[in-house]
Amino acid sequence: MGRTIRAGFAILPGVAAEAIIDHEVPIGRHQTTSVRDIPGPPGAMPVMLLHGLGATARLNWGPCFRPLAEHFRVLALDHRGHGRGLRTRRFRLEQCADDAAEAARVRGAGRFIAVGYSMGGPIASLTWRRHPDQVAGLVLCATSRHFMRRDVARMARMGLPAAALMARLMPSVAHQRMLQRMLARIEHPELRDRIHQEFVGHNPATLIQATHALSRFSSHDWIGQVDVPAAVIVTTRDELVPPDRQRKLAASIPGAEIFEVDGDHGACIGRADLFVPALVAACRSVERRIAAKR
Repeated sequence: MGRTIRAGFAILPGVAAEAIIDHEVPIGRHQTTSVRDIPGPPGAMPVMLLHGLGATARLNWGPCFRPLAEHFRVLALDHRGHGRGLRTRRFRLEQCADDAAEAARVRGAGRFIAVGYSMGGPIASLTWRRHPDQVAGLVLCATSRHFMRRDVARMARMGLPAAALMARLMPSVAHQRMLQRMLARIEHPELRDRIHQEFVGHNPATLIQATHALSRFSSHDWIGQVDVPAAVIVTTRDELVPPDRQRKLAASIPGAEIFEVDGDHGACIGRADLFVPALVAACRSVERRIAAKR
């Protein structure tokens, strides 16, 4: 089951302070990663929270931990190259899906609901596709079947591998520039320091590779085969992942329910007052439909 290595706290203002126990669990050969595991009510259905590109579990899901834990066992981890996530030479969405499934297995979670935000959406979908015996349901938030137009994706595929190589050759310079850009708009000094602590573990080269992986991702050919209860949370003011793409994702999944949030791509934090209730409602809807299938 792994070893408990530390306790942390929800880091965003306005979120009730709550101890979050992190467990070190083995993933693959000679590697471990940190998994946050909040028990929830006795016998609660587990949810596995999968964050977006450039975030961490705490940054993406911080306001959601306590409300979800009122109904579910909550697990979350940082993806490869993000925060406390595994180090890797080559980022693959499929590996992140395998990491989530393995972390849930090691923690004895049994079947779980995979919940993905933005890049976490493809990872959640791939977790279902690669580990159908473990994934009982899906909740996909602010995400899509693909993330870039073909012409943009083609250009990205030409330039991003070279950018990743440069980031590996000059890691300290790349890391400093990445941190400056990510923290530039955060005015509150205490909040900036706390978020800096989350970002400091990011690997710039891996984040560039993750962007490249997203540019290549498409689930058009197989997302319609999803055979577990699903919900899609649509961020209706989203300019990064247009709402029409999010709705097309929902339309592609048999029986998927749509929950709308009046917010942009950062609604998980910027409109947590709207996003969190929608997330809880979506997860509970999926849970009810899972129970009805038994």
